[in-house]
Amino acid sequence: MGRGDLSDAEWERLRPFLPVSNRRCGRWRDHRQVIDGILHRVRTGVQWRDLPERFGPWKTVYERHRLWSADGTWKRLLQQIQAEADAAGEIDWDISVDSTVVRAHQHAAGARTEPPPAPVPKGDRAAEHQGETAWQSLVARLAEVVQEVRAWAARAAGSPPRSI
Repeated sequence: MGRGDLSDAEWERLRPFLPVSNRRCGRWRDHRQVIDGILHRVRTGVQWRDLPERFGPWKTVYERHRLWSADGTWKRLLQQIQAEADAAGEIDWDISVDSTVVRAHQHAAGARTEPPPAPVPKGDRAAEHQGETAWQSLVARLAEVVQEVRAWAARAAGSPPRSI
């Protein structure tokens, strides 16, 4: 298991929600290997063709991501995992925002609509999910995939992406 791959606990919680092969087009490559490849690409931003060989053929990983993005599988996975984690009481939905303490700088008018991406040091990604339960980690990772899919679809449609 490589750094950033699904843990056994995450995999066991995700497996029941994954689609099964209809056997018309042959057997699918292992879902866990392909999902690890997709998560690797989301985490690193590497080109599909540059995926490490341990994830299998890059085209298989790409096609599964594209297929699941088009048919809504990623969105459905996120909803099901969130619903189960919420039922287990592992998600805190309370959000507190106080706009009275947030001030915009006088030069903020006309600023960029999206900030430039900040470089992430190598060890920060693993530290970001430390202290989380397996559910929280899995929900966060699936949310990243859904955000990438929405951004990809928005770029294709020519509109700005929505947040979750």
